[in-house]
This record gives sequence, C-alpha cells and structure tokens, in this order.
Amino acid sequence: MPKDETRVLYNGDCPVCSTEINHYARYSEARALPLAYDDLSDCDLGRWGVSRDEAAKRLHVMQDGEIYAGIPAFLVLWREMPRYRWVARVVGLPGVRQVAGVVYDYALAPALYAWHKRREARGAA
Repeated sequence: MPKDETRVLYNGDCPVCSTEINHYARYSEARALPLAYDDLSDCDLGRWGVSRDEAAKRLHVMQDGEIYAGIPAFLVLWREMPRYRWVARVVGLPGVRQVAGVVYDYALAPALYAWHKRREARGAA
C-alpha cells in the first residue's frame, strides 16, 4: 500500500454499508483522492488482521499502517474527503465523539451486524 493511501474495509453484502461506501468511492474516484475500498468478501483479511466476522461488525480504515475501527475509522475517512471534513470536525469534538461512539458501537453497528447475520442465515437455508 502506498504510504499516502488510505484503505477502507467494509461489508459489501450489507445494503446500508455498501450504499454509503459506494457513495464515498464515487466521490473519491471523481476527485482522484488516495482512497481504496476493500469489500470484506473478496479481499485478503490477513492484511487487515481481522476475521470475516470482525470485519462485518464495524467499519475499518487503514492509514499509514494503523487500523482504526468504528467512529475513529469514520473520522479518518471523512478527513480524507474535502466535502466531509466538516463532519469529521463536528463528530470529533469532545462529547460528540463519545456520544457518536456509543450510538455506533451499541446501536447502529450491532443492528447492522444482526441484519447481516440474518441475511447470511437466509442465504444458507
């Protein structure tokens, strides 16, 4: 991975996740931003140091060899995109960051993960 490239690991099987990440991918591609996107279903998760299940539970971002997950991952991603830097500044504020982390970690991410597991179970049946 080039030093200045930021990589995003996401669950392409999740309709919500893929819609959001596809939007970011189109935005970053149109502006030639150094962002790359890895769908957990067709990438080397060993490079990320996470299992498929861990990757499906939350957004992950790799920048300069460091891996971020959850709200910290969103902050790294948003800071790389001019249109979303203001979102990173607001969500990164003390207090706001903690509330966003609680909402993401205990409500949004678990709900999306449970939905993902139900879709997987239906697909296996």
